[in-house]
Amino acid sequence: MKQLAVLLMAFISLSAFSQRADGPKKSKRALQDLSVEQLATLHTKKLTLALDLTESQQAKIMEISLEEVAFKKNKHEEIKAKKESGEWKKPSADERFEMANARLDHKIAHHQKMKQVLNKEQYQTWKEIQLKRAMNGKKVMRKEGRRG
Repeated sequence: MKQLAVLLMAFISLSAFSQRADGPKKSKRALQDLSVEQLATLHTKKLTLALDLTESQQAKIMEISLEEVAFKKNKHEEIKAKKESGEWKKPSADERFEMANARLDHKIAHHQKMKQVLNKEQYQTWKEIQLKRAMNGKKVMRKEGRRG
């Protein structure tokens, strides 16, 4: 009887820890439901807290954030529509190169805009934040078994 109780406790504890946690994905879905303005406002406020932005910097960052969020939402919707309609196919090597090149050009332009708005210290801090986010994204993708 004692062995059965120990075995039952071990089974319950193992099954409790083996459950998959879907916490982060739920919060990501909740953010996707927000409008472009809401997402840009949240992004601007987070940067204000992290970088101690002035009022004029906040206004400029808000404009940049609106552009970025709108661009990302449009890209997401475009890909989603292609996948739903069945048009989406795996890109060739040349297409992947063109997409990566366009993405990097967009990223360089974004960095230039941020560099114009922020002072040197703020820009360095912002770049460190971006690097941490990129590394965290790679960890998540590796964990999910996608890429990175």
